[in-house]
Amino acid sequence: MANISSLSIERPVLATVLSIVIVLFGVIGFTALGVREYPSVDPPVITVSTNYQGANAEIIESQITEPLEESINGIAGIRSLTSTSSDGRSNITVEFDLSVDLEAAANDVRDRVSRSLRNIPPEADPPVVTKSDADSDNILSFTVQSNTRDVLALTDLATNVFKERLQTVSGVSQINIWGEKRYAMRLLMDPDRLAAYQITPLDVRNALSNQNVELPSGRIEGYGTELTVRTIGRLSTPEDFNDLIIKETEGSIVRFRDLGRAELAPENERTIMRGNNGVTQVGVAITPQPGANYIAIADECYRRVEQIKRELPKDVRVGIAQDTTVNIRKAISEVEETVLLSFGLVVLVIFVFLRDWRTTLIPVLAIPISLVGSFFIMY
Repeated sequence: MANISSLSIERPVLATVLSIVIVLFGVIGFTALGVREYPSVDPPVITVSTNYQGANAEIIESQITEPLEESINGIAGIRSLTSTSSDGRSNITVEFDLSVDLEAAANDVRDRVSRSLRNIPPEADPPVVTKSDADSDNILSFTVQSNTRDVLALTDLATNVFKERLQTVSGVSQINIWGEKRYAMRLLMDPDRLAAYQITPLDVRNALSNQNVELPSGRIEGYGTELTVRTIGRLSTPEDFNDLIIKETEGSIVRFRDLGRAELAPENERTIMRGNNGVTQVGVAITPQPGANYIAIADECYRRVEQIKRELPKDVRVGIAQDTTVNIRKAISEVEETVLLSFGLVVLVIFVFLRDWRTTLIPVLAIPISLVGSFFIMY
């Protein structure tokens, strides 16, 4: 330490150049430094999710949740194991001890789940094993609401306008739409008509799978000409689905319109999101990339949302549902106040005791240089 001090006194130009280099590296580190509320520490939690469409909660629990729980329960290092079974979905949350390697634990869970596949119904979707990610939480979310538009229209607006504009913000990982409803073709069947024609829903499903296809049909070649042939087999309108041939016997044709009707409607009627005043709305949530600057992302998203507001119809309103950067801004403000107060007290105490401005000038320069240089180490 004495050698560094002596060298700095004997060669002031070298000391000045080193100070400038430290400040430059500190500025570079500061501009690239991530800003978030909590440290990026992944919790030792693994989730196993399984979908089984059409099954109620009792079937989900007995045929999916319990077999998977019995298999996973034997893994070493488990701290707690909880599960929820609802209509069409099973969720199992496994929490491990902090000393357990999360990647190794995830591999053990995947291995146990793969062994249990023979014990769950083959019609169920394969279980999905996911690790908890500290960077997967949303930092900012907006609400898009209207008194005159339905959820389908708001979903279309949130997907094609908000998502398209916000997903290009630097540092954004993905945009999630909450409470969305997507268009789908719903086939409504009359049980009495099915019984009269001796047709089951499985027959309708098979007919739909066989006829709602678009196959490559090759090409037609001629002298100096080549044409690609396309077979238009995809059904797209309710009329197309109503004309679907379900059964043909002894010259008579049974179409879907004879069994029920097809209509364009929401894919999932259960999904709904309403505000405090009961107004229909959907949410637009922003998830950041690892190591991103949350405040910079929020500022840019606010700027783009303000631009979008000027282009929206008058009956559509945009609100703020969540903003985690508020606490981050407060924390940074408190740190800035503490640093300035500490810096001022240090300079004041040195001057009061030494009563020499030249001596006091040393910490006045050294403290900012050391603080700025630490940003590069933090980066």
